Amino acid sequence: MIGVLQGFALILGIIGAGYLTAVFGVVKGEQRRVLNNVAFYVATPALLFSVLHTSDPSVLVSPVILVTSASALLVAAVFVLASRLWFRRDLASTTLGATCAGYVNSNNLGLPVAVYILGDAAYVAPLLLVQLVIFAPGILAILETTRAPGRSADAPAPRGGAARGGLVALGRAASNPVILASVAGFLVALVQLPIPEIVMAPIDMLGNAAIPMVLLSFGISLRGQRALAPGSGRAAVFTASGIKVLLMPAIAWTIGTVAGLNAHEVFVATTIAALPTAQNVYNYAATYRRAETMVRDTVFLTTFASLPVIAAIAWLLGE
Repeated sequence: MIGVLQGFALILGIIGAGYLTAVFGVVKGEQRRVLNNVAFYVATPALLFSVLHTSDPSVLVSPVILVTSASALLVAAVFVLASRLWFRRDLASTTLGATCAGYVNSNNLGLPVAVYILGDAAYVAPLLLVQLVIFAPGILAILETTRAPGRSADAPAPRGGAARGGLVALGRAASNPVILASVAGFLVALVQLPIPEIVMAPIDMLGNAAIPMVLLSFGISLRGQRALAPGSGRAAVFTASGIKVLLMPAIAWTIGTVAGLNAHEVFVATTIAALPTAQNVYNYAATYRRAETMVRDTVFLTTFASLPVIAAIAWLLGE
């Protein structure tokens, strides 16, 4: 459990540094978007290629990953239904809310949880692969449809942009650096193409900067706007957070049990499903300037709420 606490402390420490950066005026207002843009267009693609180019594509069909992936899709559908019934949101906000409900922090917190609770870091690598190769491209493709032709990612889309810009959005999605890096890394792993160290060294260095930049930007965004403030879409935040930390692990446990997975596999799938929302989702929201407050508050809330849930799962199902 100490390792998990260290993982939480690492994330909160960098977020806190970002907040102090804003408090002391080092970064002001919209300047934080520079961090988001560099992270999204440069550092994150480098990180994804670095992670994926040595991955094992066969792990995509492991029982645990099938259970967690199915759970993610189901809880995303639950959020979409809730959005339709209780708090109608636009396409981008609904997509990001559904993503918050099912897209887990498989890196910063997933790794310490895998090492110190599950006993093997290899458990989160397949989920990271699924999220990067399958989920992220789909999410970004939908967000691209909310942009009108000829407008940048940080420009608000006018009404009707989704209907008029379908084909243009498809082209943008195909040229999105995050998607391109994910596909390239996966293909390199698939054909086992060796990459020279002289090429990978700068890619690895850029990739190492991705997560700190996203967390710093997240911390900066907390300055001047109270989390879960009235009128900030709290219904969507509480719904996405509850689905993420409570419903998703419950669904994973149910599917794993019904599917006949052994006790340890059910424990692994349930624990992974209880991980909080990934900070990457905030990076997507900030880059496309859609539902930023909702995503920020959901990431913030699930990061704290997931710790007691993971501890309870370890106590109830751990071996």
